[in-house]
Amino acid sequence: MRLIIISAVLLLKVALGEACASGKFTESGHCCRLCPAGYEVEVECGKEDTKCKPCPKGTFSPSEGLEACRPCSTCPRGVPMLASCSASQDIQCDCDTGYYFLSSLSLCAPCSKCGRGQGVVRECDHQGNRVCQKCGPGTFMEDDFHTKECQLCTQCSEEEVEIRACLFFSDTVCLDKQLHILSRPALNIPNGTLLMEEGEGGNPTLGPSKLTPQDEGDSNNILAYVSVPAAVVLGLLVYVAYKCWQSCKQKKALSKARVAELGTSPEAEKLQSDSGVFLDTYSLQDNQPSKGTKRDSKYDNRLYINLPPNKQEEVERLLQEASGRGWRHLGAALGYEPEQLDLFGRGEAPTHTLLSNWAQKEGSTLGLLSSALARIERSDVVTALNSSQQGASVV
Repeated sequence: MRLIIISAVLLLKVALGEACASGKFTESGHCCRLCPAGYEVEVECGKEDTKCKPCPKGTFSPSEGLEACRPCSTCPRGVPMLASCSASQDIQCDCDTGYYFLSSLSLCAPCSKCGRGQGVVRECDHQGNRVCQKCGPGTFMEDDFHTKECQLCTQCSEEEVEIRACLFFSDTVCLDKQLHILSRPALNIPNGTLLMEEGEGGNPTLGPSKLTPQDEGDSNNILAYVSVPAAVVLGLLVYVAYKCWQSCKQKKALSKARVAELGTSPEAEKLQSDSGVFLDTYSLQDNQPSKGTKRDSKYDNRLYINLPPNKQEEVERLLQEASGRGWRHLGAALGYEPEQLDLFGRGEAPTHTLLSNWAQKEGSTLGLLSSALARIERSDVVTALNSSQQGASVV
């Protein structure tokens, strides 16, 4: 009898599995309830149903579930708070435009960009990163690293013929019928001359002209001989122009793919610089005039954030150029984790993002930066740091 009851309970669990949100059941076979947002499990479901309790102060639970409440995050230094942490919502921080608050690392991370064939379904803001999704039927997106929604596919008009259907990563290709060499009317040409004719399905075929003897010697034949080559040349020009356009796009895509493969090698940085695609940089904190007087020492206590803007730009440029170890090596020397550096690398000004973020930390002095640069063998950047620091007071 006991075996029958257990079997019946198991069958009931299987039957109700899709309808039970928690996926767990009491010993009597009832679906265990989920704790609502702002609550966590006090007593797990077993003999009785789940018992929940409010999240303790300093923790939150954003949605219903069976997980424990998570500790509240804190805004990075110098970043204003938009909303304090509550039982059902983490703290919200006012990061600069182009950045969002990444609570797991407590920093303002650069917004992601959508790739080719994807469109934006949720914009990047203080609540989270940008969300991308593959373009659905009837829509497309040809751009890489963009912030736009998928576009509607073009519909060829009655005066055009469709050369290629719309794909999720490329728009429809249409061609004006007036420029289509296969749709020209028949011409009076002497017998035996081969003509381009339109066969079944619009495919070109070669065949002899079907003219009568009385048409031979007609003065219009000269015009016919001239018209056909001109039409062929025009069609070929259109075709070559289209192929060149496609080839350029493919080369650009291959170049970007090559950069992604090479990562942060000097070769990749050169490819990226050759592509000419960069984002505007964003300052995470206003720059202030430098006031130090000490020079070239690992004990230099002047803050990096107080360097003149032009000097910061020079440091960023040197680290960005392919003349040695770059910003990623410096970030590791300054104590950043690889996942943090990967986030900085999503933007197109990772050096600026790294140094701006580091400048907000306590103890972000020129002495510490010079020491890190020396460890990655970038004495040229150390020299640039110390080259124009005369006449400033210690901060």
